[in-house]
Amino acid sequence: MSQKILTSLFAQKAWANRELFSVVASIEPEENAACMHTALRTLNHIYVVDRIFCAHLLGEKHPYTATNTPQTPELGELHLAVAETDQWFEDFVSRISDQALAESLSFQFTDGDSGRMTREEMLFHVLTHGAYHRGNVGQLLKSISVAPPRDLYTKFLHVHEPSRRQA
Repeated sequence: MSQKILTSLFAQKAWANRELFSVVASIEPEENAACMHTALRTLNHIYVVDRIFCAHLLGEKHPYTATNTPQTPELGELHLAVAETDQWFEDFVSRISDQALAESLSFQFTDGDSGRMTREEMLFHVLTHGAYHRGNVGQLLKSISVAPPRDLYTKFLHVHEPSRRQA
């Protein structure tokens, strides 16, 4: 994967997260307590895994012993933390070299198993993992008759570059 496409994909990830958090924030929490709790747990899981892979990408240890935290953060607090992490990824991929992308790093999963991936593979995992679980939250929203945002890459490209809509 080229640095150019990674930069675009991580910008799309940040945009999709902002869109999703905006819709989740519009939900009446008292009327939809179970759905909100599950959505927050899922969004927090995405965040924790992102943070774990930030550490893996840098070859550093992380403080997590699981892929979610015991406590569920509040929506605003989580949104801020996710936005900061999204910015970290955007900055990271904007300056990474092809050589660094291809470098294979060893790390330990939270269950104690060892792993080895290239930075490129780790970044691809972060992208696909987040997209998968944003889809889970989208299904939760549908279950309470709330339309989830369309976080498709094609939509992102056309929103951010309207000239692509011209023939």
